[in-house]
Amino acid sequence: MIAWLFNFVYLALVAALSPYLLWTAVTKGKYREGFGEKFLGKVHRRPAQSPQHIWLHAVSVGEVNLLSALISEVRRRHADVTFHITTTTKAGYDLAQSKYAQHTVTYAPLDFSWAVNEAYRRIQPDAVLLVELELWPNLIRSARTHGASIAVVNGRLSEKSHRGYRRIERLVRPLLQRLDLVAAQDETFAQRFRDLGADPAKVLVTGSIKFDGITPNRNNPRTIGFQKLVGLKPDDIVWLAGSTQAGEESIILDAYRQVRKKVPKLKLLLVPRHPHRFNEVAQLLNTQELRFARRSELLTPLANEAPIVLVDSVGELSAWWGTADIAFVGGSLGNRGGQNMIEPAAYGTAVAVGPNTWNFKDVVQRLKAAEALTIVQDADSLARFVIQAATDPAWRQSQGQRAKEVVLCQQGATARTVDVLETLLARPTIVKFRSAA
Repeated sequence: MIAWLFNFVYLALVAALSPYLLWTAVTKGKYREGFGEKFLGKVHRRPAQSPQHIWLHAVSVGEVNLLSALISEVRRRHADVTFHITTTTKAGYDLAQSKYAQHTVTYAPLDFSWAVNEAYRRIQPDAVLLVELELWPNLIRSARTHGASIAVVNGRLSEKSHRGYRRIERLVRPLLQRLDLVAAQDETFAQRFRDLGADPAKVLVTGSIKFDGITPNRNNPRTIGFQKLVGLKPDDIVWLAGSTQAGEESIILDAYRQVRKKVPKLKLLLVPRHPHRFNEVAQLLNTQELRFARRSELLTPLANEAPIVLVDSVGELSAWWGTADIAFVGGSLGNRGGQNMIEPAAYGTAVAVGPNTWNFKDVVQRLKAAEALTIVQDADSLARFVIQAATDPAWRQSQGQRAKEVVLCQQGATARTVDVLETLLARPTIVKFRSAA
């Protein structure tokens, strides 16, 4: 009965949002793919002869990238484990398809009971691991019915989300109590899970996997290949503005014009967060009559000395950060709460963000405490930061080195997470379920 109550709510929301969803599908190409997987649960079936199968759910690009370290550590300990990876967004799906081609990748079922149950019947998971925070009622409620343990890994619960869930605590508390484990990033997040009803004995602090799986080596093959592709020279000063959101590119280009007057060798690499905005940003550059090259059109090393490169690609940002001397991490000048600043920090880059970084509050606090991060407010303060970093190499390198040390000191969360998952992967109920399958 409860499951169908949620179904009714979801259907009402879909009906109310249908004009927007249709418009977005037509104009931006979103929501078109994976209808059978999303609405009917028609995902790929569990591989034959798989002794242990884990369902990993990651919403989008950021969470998909996190899976790399987790999968590697599990496979290191259990070579015969297989994985079914689901994601919600097209960008996340495309990245997962290319990054984890050896595993099964599908869109996640929407939280309608019929879609979720069909997905469980097909995947037959021994364990379901939800990356960061995905409290979908039917998905969580159905795990035990289908003989699977279910856990949140790399768990995070922002202050804003915590306040929101408190308003519907009567719905959230039973869901959290069904979780077999919450592996939280830090004690603050762990306490919020407990406060909302998770069993204190099942909430453990394992650290943030985001700090793992990062190779702070600028000489890695992909980064070197990108340097050659865009024609970067040893004396170029490279400023990368990554994961930018709507409205931020105009601010960045305003700052860029100011900086170029004092740093003529500055190269700007501009990496929008969402693929559907690539053409929009290209049009903005054209409108402002700025000379640029599109990464998607570069098949051989760049020869036209374009001072700006629009990186219109998915899944490459991690390696692009390694080309940068100076970094600005987007999603932080508007109301999106910021994007991941750990990767540029790991490379020893001088990093700046805007004032709105609540999605990464813990990371920002650590970097600020080490004087390894600069907060900017607008185009003028961003320009001042880039000018200082470009013209004072000692200051730039000092801030970058402190940032790198912060990241390296936090690593090890993946191993701790898999340590606490070991008991779930050996649950007797799973053995019974598999023998009956």
